Amino acid sequence: MTTSAPAFTELTGTYELDPTHTRIGFVARHAMVTKVRGAFNDFSGTAKINGDDLSQSNANVTLKVASIDTRNADRDNHLRTNDFLQAEDYPEITFSSTSITQTGENDFDVTGDLTIKGTTRQVTIPLEYQGAAKDPFGNDRIGFEGSTVISRKDFGITFNVALETGGVLVSDNVTLEFEVSAIKVS
Repeated sequence: MTTSAPAFTELTGTYELDPTHTRIGFVARHAMVTKVRGAFNDFSGTAKINGDDLSQSNANVTLKVASIDTRNADRDNHLRTNDFLQAEDYPEITFSSTSITQTGENDFDVTGDLTIKGTTRQVTIPLEYQGAAKDPFGNDRIGFEGSTVISRKDFGITFNVALETGGVLVSDNVTLEFEVSAIKVS
C-alpha cells in the first residue's frame, strides 16, 4: 500500500454526499450512432475516511431508481419498467465498498458490491481526489471524480431491439460517472 500523503490525515472523518453538488450519472450508446446521458436525482451516501490508513476507509451509496433522468419522460418511464431497471420491484441501486486502494498521489480504486435489479457484482471505480475546502457556510468539503464501465447483461438487463442497418438500439456497456462533493459530518 502506498503511504498516505500528509493531507489525507486531515480528512479523517465521516462524510455525506451533498446531492446539490454531486452528480451520479451514466452514458449508453443509442442506435449505434450517439450517446444518451442520464443521472439519478435522488440518492444518498456516506464515506468514512481513515486518513492514517486509507485502506480502512469505506463508502456506501444508494440510488433511487424512480429518480432516473435522461431529459426525456417517455425514455425515463421505459427505463423504470421490467425491460430495464424494474423500479417497482427493485426501487434502489446500491454500492458498498469492500476495499479502497491508493493507486497514485490523488488516485484511488474503490472496489465494492454494486447491486442492480437484485443482482450483485463486484466493480472497481477509479476515483481522482479533487481536493478539500471549507465552503462559505463553514462546511468541510471533499471532492472526487471518476467513471467505470459495466455490462448491463451482468445485471440481468438484456432488453434490446435489432436495428435494420445492423447493430442494436442500446449498447450493452454503460459508463457510470461520478462527480462527488461530500460534507464532513463528524
